[in-house]
Amino acid sequence: MSRSIGSGRRAPSSRRGWLWWLPLVAVSADLLAEWALNGREPVSFLLTGVPPLVAVTRGPRVTALSAVVCVGLQVFMASLRPGHIGEQHHVALYGASVLIGIVSTMLAAQRERADRNLVRADLVAEAVQRTMLRPVPQRIGLVAAAAFYSAGEGGTLVGGDLYDVCATPFGVRAVIGDVRGKGLGAVQTVAAVLGSFRVSAHEWQDLGSLADRLELSMARNGPTAGGSGETDAELFVTALVMQIPPGSCEVHIVDRGHPSPIVVGPHGAYRLETSPNLPLGLGALAGASAVTTVHPLRAGQVLLAYTDGFSEARNEHGVFYPILERLAERFRDAPSPHPEAVVSFVRQDVTRWAATSEDDDQALLALSIGQPQATASR
Repeated sequence: MSRSIGSGRRAPSSRRGWLWWLPLVAVSADLLAEWALNGREPVSFLLTGVPPLVAVTRGPRVTALSAVVCVGLQVFMASLRPGHIGEQHHVALYGASVLIGIVSTMLAAQRERADRNLVRADLVAEAVQRTMLRPVPQRIGLVAAAAFYSAGEGGTLVGGDLYDVCATPFGVRAVIGDVRGKGLGAVQTVAAVLGSFRVSAHEWQDLGSLADRLELSMARNGPTAGGSGETDAELFVTALVMQIPPGSCEVHIVDRGHPSPIVVGPHGAYRLETSPNLPLGLGALAGASAVTTVHPLRAGQVLLAYTDGFSEARNEHGVFYPILERLAERFRDAPSPHPEAVVSFVRQDVTRWAATSEDDDQALLALSIGQPQATASR
């Protein structure tokens, strides 16, 4: 089953890093120095830095315990030198160690509270983002589907790319898009477009009118709406709005400035010709409404739509990923692929192709008619 979106949070690792061991190393080094110098030099003052190191990786109880242990070691090492335990500078060292231990314990408690709050915030953010970008079902009527999404900004689930598929009275409808820009403005735009699509796809029979409704939702609900202070007049979304009518073996496409989809089948791969119009958000500059193109789609063929996070991935020579050529080479003279196999191939092939990890969102959406079962990708 292909992944719609991946979790932005990673499970805590059971492996302890060097910071975890650093306090133990510091105590061991101090004791070793005390033994090597045989008490000739007061090295116990180094133990005052142990509680802050403990507070970085452990809780307040362990931090407090470490402070008590360090003060005890300081007293013990001072007692090994007659007359030193009550000296003024040793007493000052004990007091400083106690004070540092108290502050370190408070810092450890504050760090644990911040960690808990961060986990709660992550859970809420993940729930909101998963609501925005829902997993694509493997089958919608006679249409099989697969999708993949990866946000370019680390630690997030949703960036500036979007997709959705739903069953409507007019057939299976899908949208895929790419917002110009990143950050919260892009996420807000994604929410506006997807929210409008999930409602309007069931109400507007004409595909061009549906695209216009998505654009209207951007104007009303996007980051430039309602006097929010955003002044980005160039905000737009390239998008494909697609439809497979009930009982039909054809796909209807409205292209709002997005890369045209690719059809993958036993005879290789080819790109569909669309009639591109201006992206969503720039429609007022267009002289005419968007044209819907209609293409036959036979059983066993997969319709693949993607965002430029895949097509603009570069290898070590700076060459863009040739998605059409790679698909044609992989699936030529092969059995009819399942959408999941196509999505899986592109994901893995781009990973091998790209010289570095690109900081760009990536989205894939694959649809096919009459696919009974998924087939494993080679």
